[in-house]
Amino acid sequence: MIAALGTLAFLVTLWLIVVLGASVLEESGAKIAAAFKGVPRATLRHGPLGLRSRARFRQPIRGRAQWRAAA
Repeated sequence: MIAALGTLAFLVTLWLIVVLGASVLEESGAKIAAAFKGVPRATLRHGPLGLRSRARFRQPIRGRAQWRAAA
């Protein structure tokens, strides 16, 4: 009985992994395929908003000599 329940749990887990993998490939499969082909990311726009822009990179604050000495 334990072997049957273990097999059932294994098959359910395997099915869940396949379903989740298929949904991920459905959503981003085109992007992954384009990356393997070497197509630039800018040509993959599929909506009115396009790609999200990243926040601006903040320059590191240069420490004063007294701050460096305290560290």
